[in-house]
Amino acid sequence: MVSEKNSITPFLKWAGGKRWFVQRHADLLPSTFNRYIEPFLGGGSVFFHLQPKQSLLGDTNPDLIAAYRGIKENWKGVVKSLQYHSRQHSDEHYYEVRERRPKEGVPRASRMIYLNRTCFNGIFRVNLRGEFNVPRGTKDAVLLDTDCFEQMSKLLEGADIRIADFEVLIDEARAGDLIFADPPYTVRHNFNGFVKYNEKLFSWQDQERLAKALIRAKNRGVHILATNANHLSIRELYDDYGFDLITTSRYSSILPLN
Repeated sequence: MVSEKNSITPFLKWAGGKRWFVQRHADLLPSTFNRYIEPFLGGGSVFFHLQPKQSLLGDTNPDLIAAYRGIKENWKGVVKSLQYHSRQHSDEHYYEVRERRPKEGVPRASRMIYLNRTCFNGIFRVNLRGEFNVPRGTKDAVLLDTDCFEQMSKLLEGADIRIADFEVLIDEARAGDLIFADPPYTVRHNFNGFVKYNEKLFSWQDQERLAKALIRAKNRGVHILATNANHLSIRELYDDYGFDLITTSRYSSILPLN
């Protein structure tokens, strides 16, 4: 089920984000379902487009999840902290903030948003010690005209937001729920079968595990929409299980036939 809605622009720029998908292929998204589940949350473009009343949102990136939780729990504090970052923004301030590792709440949420908006190309990258190491970029805007944190906070009131593996979240889906799955686009034998996902590797074995989880969910009566690489090795994972494979202008979308 979706709420009465005004447009919400995602607050993060995210590699592999699906703003383009929402703009071009919103007609593929159902309007009627029970709970919305997104196990690879990232920038949340589809979530913010649908604005479901109940949702289960997850990702393995703890800083990303902290940003969503911060907005949900104290959006005013996040805005106040971003205003401070905006006033202080400079090379010195950027690198000081980058070195900090706040553990919870508003400081962690605003740090993530500030770095995302002012780092090079909105990239999230960490070193082997788990430390964010992207240099400052060319953009200086910390607060944007499109920000609507109060509206986001109200929407997130109905969200269960977790740091979790995708399979755990998919296995919680029940008949009538909707899963949107947008994994890293690993294909068999490409870069030895894995790509970097946050600070972890997303392997070909993870692609196989994802397909099995989505097939189990489909068999429970869950509505599924997934995007993935338009590659034979990916299509073969879903060919014999009643999924409708639709090639879009950039990627393949996987939809159940029922």
